[in-house]
Amino acid sequence: MDLASPILIIGFVLFGVFLFFYFVPLGLWVTAFFSGVRVAIFGDLVAMRLRKVSPAPIIRAAITASKAGLPIEINKLEAHFLAGGNIMRVIQALISADKANLGLTFERAAAIDLAGRDVFQAVQISVNPKVIDTPPITALAKDGIQVRAIARVTVRANLERLVGGATEETILARVGEGIVTTIGSSPNHKAVLENPDSISKMVLSKGLDSGTAFEILSIDIADVDVGENVGAKLQTDQAEADLKVARAKAEERRAMAVAEEQEFKAKTQQAKAEVIQAEAEVPKAIADAFRNGNLGIMDYYNMKNVMADTDMRTSIATSGAEKSRPSEEEDAIRGKKK
Repeated sequence: MDLASPILIIGFVLFGVFLFFYFVPLGLWVTAFFSGVRVAIFGDLVAMRLRKVSPAPIIRAAITASKAGLPIEINKLEAHFLAGGNIMRVIQALISADKANLGLTFERAAAIDLAGRDVFQAVQISVNPKVIDTPPITALAKDGIQVRAIARVTVRANLERLVGGATEETILARVGEGIVTTIGSSPNHKAVLENPDSISKMVLSKGLDSGTAFEILSIDIADVDVGENVGAKLQTDQAEADLKVARAKAEERRAMAVAEEQEFKAKTQQAKAEVIQAEAEVPKAIADAFRNGNLGIMDYYNMKNVMADTDMRTSIATSGAEKSRPSEEEDAIRGKKK
């Protein structure tokens, strides 16, 4: 029992020492003091512990800013840390902006960081402009020939419009739209190939960086190439379509002519049938004439003689025409003699 009491006392003492150094980070205070950053032990460090804020990253950020000649209040760093910001990234961005005389304030840098942008990268793009290559953009000149162009856009981050400004995708879309419009308004593809800088000048004059987080410094045409002759292809397709329409109309007219011919043939057959039917009535009429005494036997024989004479004349005329027509063999013989 006597041995347990000293152990408990030592344990309580160690626990008390641990709590003291946990809530009173003397190491951070000493580091800040010798770095030129004035931090109150109880007013700042202990208060951060009580607010469940780790003082280490805040003190390190304050020391970094102080060494770079940017005195920033501890309360601002703590507030940005509590808001979920990356205070060390903000301090690095402020140091880079200060060296480049960009005039970036802590409030602006904190707003950019909380907006989800990489503020340090934005400052770097402001100092060292970024080059963006567009994908191959195909447009059609007025002469119907395609022109493919690749543009190289040099942009610089606009820190004032970085919060809420459009991204690189918007820049590329606007540049592509400007290239298509410029090529489309060209009288022919040769004008584009001769003066590719006319594309960049026209596109740059449209103010495409309005409302974006970047400022366009230059637009250079990296490559220009000729594509297909779309106009000729469209004309060829139109001609083929017109030919198909003409063929369809001709087929329709031919079908109508065939139908009309068949109709005429049917009418002819019907007329022949009516003639045959009428001829079938002739013997009946002759018989009625004999019965009624309107036709004598001599009259009948005279009519038969006339019909026989007519048939004979027709037969003679037909045979004479066939004889007067040269045969195929005679034509061949005449051709050889010639």
